[in-house]
Amino acid sequence: MARDIDALTAATLKHLRDRWWDEAFTSFVRVTLQPRAGNRILDVGCGTGTAEINISRLGLSQVDLCAVDLLYARVREALMATRARNMPVGFAAADACALPFRDGAFDSVFCVAVLQHVRDVSSALREFARVTKPGGRVLVVEPDNSARYWYSASEAGRRAFELGQRFFATLAQSRDDLTDPAVGPKLAGLFPLHGIQPLSVHLFPVSSTRLGAPPPAVWEARREAVRAAFAKAPDEAIRRLGADYVKLLDKYAREAADAGPSFVEIQNTMLFAAVGQKNEE
Repeated sequence: MARDIDALTAATLKHLRDRWWDEAFTSFVRVTLQPRAGNRILDVGCGTGTAEINISRLGLSQVDLCAVDLLYARVREALMATRARNMPVGFAAADACALPFRDGAFDSVFCVAVLQHVRDVSSALREFARVTKPGGRVLVVEPDNSARYWYSASEAGRRAFELGQRFFATLAQSRDDLTDPAVGPKLAGLFPLHGIQPLSVHLFPVSSTRLGAPPPAVWEARREAVRAAFAKAPDEAIRRLGADYVKLLDKYAREAADAGPSFVEIQNTMLFAAVGQKNEE
């Protein structure tokens, strides 16, 4: 499945919900969660409501869908998007590690591309288990950001990927923003520690292939993403590293233009969908 990703602009997989979520994945969520009339389902990290809009197309009118996100602005945008489609979804601003719901409030819980940004993954999984009824399903989907495959026909492209990885890692460390880049494949092994029985693990490739020199807009988006990242860097050394990275991207763009139709760039990583069931009490 071709996806819209760019390892040169972030250390984690971005835009998974709005650019990656498709009908096939929606069907996977439905088969996995096994919703029935009257069920309550919680979406942790709803973003702008992509999941809710897609799930509503399945005709699950008798399912009580609730969604939370850490940022109020995203919750508000998701609420407006679903209201415009007359979808009855409950929203709240909440932390995945401190969900504002009683024990066993939901028949199932799902979370997509959120824990890659969470420092205390165990606390989040503990909360998912707590708010799920005994016997209910838990679905968590995360990438392995430490195992990205990258190929470029350009020498500058290969160097840019390496420098980008170093830049984003240094930036995260300076902000004490240390999350687990390889959280995806670890999820099923963490489930039993929190009262969740692992049932299965499904793999979804996330890939991008460019043949021929990318248009100028691609390079400008890459430069702007890096500039925005190092503009807020806490020290001069990181800002210099970011500036060096932008210069290397400029060289990469020139080499790509010179290569023309022979230019090739391939990116790939993997999403791990861990399916579990809350232990019966």
